[in-house]
Amino acid sequence: MGKAPRSSFGAADIAGVHTPPLLTGRIKDLLAGKKIVMTGVTGFIGEQILWKILTECPDVRTGVLVRPKGSVTAEQRVTSLLKKKIFADVVAAAGSVEALLASRVQVIEGDLPRVPDLPGDLDILVHCAGDVSFDPPIDQAFMTNVVGTRALLTKLREACSDADGNLTKVPHYVHISTAYTAGRRRGPIPEAAHIHDVDYEVESAAALAMKEHVEARSRSSEQLTVLRKQAERLHRRAGYLTTSEDTERRRTEWVKQELVAAGTERARSLGWTDVYTFAKAMGERVVADMCHDMQVSVVRPAIVESSLRFPHEGWIEGFKMADPLILAYGRGQLPEFPASPDAVIDIIPCDLVVNAIMAVCATQPTVGEPEFYHCSSGARNPLTFRGIYQHIRSYFSKHPYADGQGSVPLATWNFPGAEPVERKLWFAAKGTAIANRLLSFAPRGEKVRAAATALDKTTKQLDFLNKYLSLYGEYLQSELHFVDDCTLALHRSLDEADTDTFSFDSASFDWTHYIEDVHCPAVTNPVRRMEAARKRRQARSATFKDLKPSTSGTVLAAFDLDGTIMVTNVIETYLWLRLPELSVMERAAEVSRVVAQMPNYLAAERKDRGVFLRQVYRRYEGANLADMERFVDEKLAPHILDRTSADALRRIRAHREAGHTTILITGVIRPLTRPFEGLFDHIVAADLGTDENGNCTGFLTGPPMVGESRSAWLEHYAALHGMDLKQSFAYADSHVDLPMLRTVGNPVAVSPDIGLMRAARTSGWSIIDWPATSPQPRWKLPTR
Repeated sequence: MGKAPRSSFGAADIAGVHTPPLLTGRIKDLLAGKKIVMTGVTGFIGEQILWKILTECPDVRTGVLVRPKGSVTAEQRVTSLLKKKIFADVVAAAGSVEALLASRVQVIEGDLPRVPDLPGDLDILVHCAGDVSFDPPIDQAFMTNVVGTRALLTKLREACSDADGNLTKVPHYVHISTAYTAGRRRGPIPEAAHIHDVDYEVESAAALAMKEHVEARSRSSEQLTVLRKQAERLHRRAGYLTTSEDTERRRTEWVKQELVAAGTERARSLGWTDVYTFAKAMGERVVADMCHDMQVSVVRPAIVESSLRFPHEGWIEGFKMADPLILAYGRGQLPEFPASPDAVIDIIPCDLVVNAIMAVCATQPTVGEPEFYHCSSGARNPLTFRGIYQHIRSYFSKHPYADGQGSVPLATWNFPGAEPVERKLWFAAKGTAIANRLLSFAPRGEKVRAAATALDKTTKQLDFLNKYLSLYGEYLQSELHFVDDCTLALHRSLDEADTDTFSFDSASFDWTHYIEDVHCPAVTNPVRRMEAARKRRQARSATFKDLKPSTSGTVLAAFDLDGTIMVTNVIETYLWLRLPELSVMERAAEVSRVVAQMPNYLAAERKDRGVFLRQVYRRYEGANLADMERFVDEKLAPHILDRTSADALRRIRAHREAGHTTILITGVIRPLTRPFEGLFDHIVAADLGTDENGNCTGFLTGPPMVGESRSAWLEHYAALHGMDLKQSFAYADSHVDLPMLRTVGNPVAVSPDIGLMRAARTSGWSIIDWPATSPQPRWKLPTR
């Protein structure tokens, strides 16, 4: 679909329609000699405004309010900004970034709402900072967009006033808002203040108080119990500290979600789409109250996307509103879309917005009479959801994504409406929840991991769809029509010499060209490059590194045994030791007793591996420890080594050759580790207690080395021997080993269970398989 220009809702030259202040010359001449102070210069629009001023208005000085970020100062952040490619020409003309800063860019370190004193020589203040997320926590949205705006205007008044508070000069305040401050209205929206009776001071106080209220609720015993039990279901086997860390993470996330929900519901209860547009609307009211004796212009962009021409075609910083959905469609992750096919999606290229802001800065509005400008396309160059779907489908038909098995098939959207799509998502979410629960009981194996991987992919896709459809649901049904008479009149007043460089007519471009040739490539090409680079990194593996000789002797390599080096478990190894000394009838009886206890063992193992190991080791009561050791040395060692992974043995030897300290750290009883004594510098295992005759009591001499005990042991050992844990390695197969793996800088998940597999993927750890093949069947036992 190409452009479809039509007349605006009323033309600016019709009698009786408000005519805004117009341009009386070239923009660079009208702004010459002035100082423009800006907020939000590190943001999408702000960065391009600064570029536009520096490249097209050589006689304009700027000031930029920038907050420090961690240890990086505001000046360092601006220096990094000016080193970007788009500023290369202006930096070269100045001689260096430092020279450009000294001559034309004053850095003002501060933040919203902690605004420092503003320079007294400013003429224009452009406020384009603010929380631009559609779903920020309610306190954050008001702190930035309302309280921050009020603090900024207070400092503006102080900068332009004498000691008695009287203005010594009239500044021009340019406020960058959003077209969607109109809220959940329908029909034409004029370029004027919105009519409502909501008190921004009351709403701001309530929004900030909500943070304390929700924080208090999150610390109630009832809520903490819920969160702790959720964490325990996942992490109990790993240990209390791991569980407590996850509980606090869940509490923090719960607070954020509650504050987001509070903002959304409060906004909708008062007639706004979300807390973003609600807070922005309240910010406009702050401007109206505080700028009654100043020149004021309010610019309201619609959905700002990549640039049409400047600084270059498709210039964009980060993902904007439509971009995740475009990518999801191309990847085959958007089977349907709950938008109204004939509803207008009001997109405007960034450079048109920046050009309009520059033109607004060059006007002279009447003091005390705010001017409003809509930067939008829907009035004169409308693009419907069906239209953008056709353009995006056309683009991906020509430039498809590949999934390793060919091009990703593209979905055909029928636009059935919101309810059918929401119903399908609900059933899909229930199905994945049930499948995930069933997988938690499945035995470990490659097929189970593959099923979990596929389920995770589906869950991630559903989460994405639910998030964005919930976030943008109101916009998908929008029937707003942003009148842009004032903006069009301002555009028509451009000097002929500025029509190429500063044009902002939204009817001047073709949607086919913009969507298919400019915007989609700008969004997808960087993502395709990143994904290709990620695949290359994955092929090299993240933490399973090539080993280099260590001359410092400060690197250790810790290995788990069962499931990592050996393909076995403690029940099986118990039977190896116990059954050979029994008769056939006694063997059958012992196996029956073990099988009868399996439900108890499994239940204990799912809750606390230490309890599980203690229960199994009680079965060694009465066994002679010396006899077991002799049996392992003489008969069982070959049986154990047969079930040991050759890949694991090679890796252990490689660590030893590199000069690393090798440690076997396991909950297995010590006799079963005797065949590995030549491979490891240290073996940490479970020691069976014995009586005066050397017979096992069924108890251990100390707690089994599982979960957080392993990480504590490694940290203690490293401190005693000067080991560098950040350079060290650990190998394990179970989610219970998560604390140990997190202790070192190079953790490796070996044939992991589902819990560890998910944690490893989240953390970017290597996942490898060390299969063990034995010539003997698993049921065949060594003889005494």
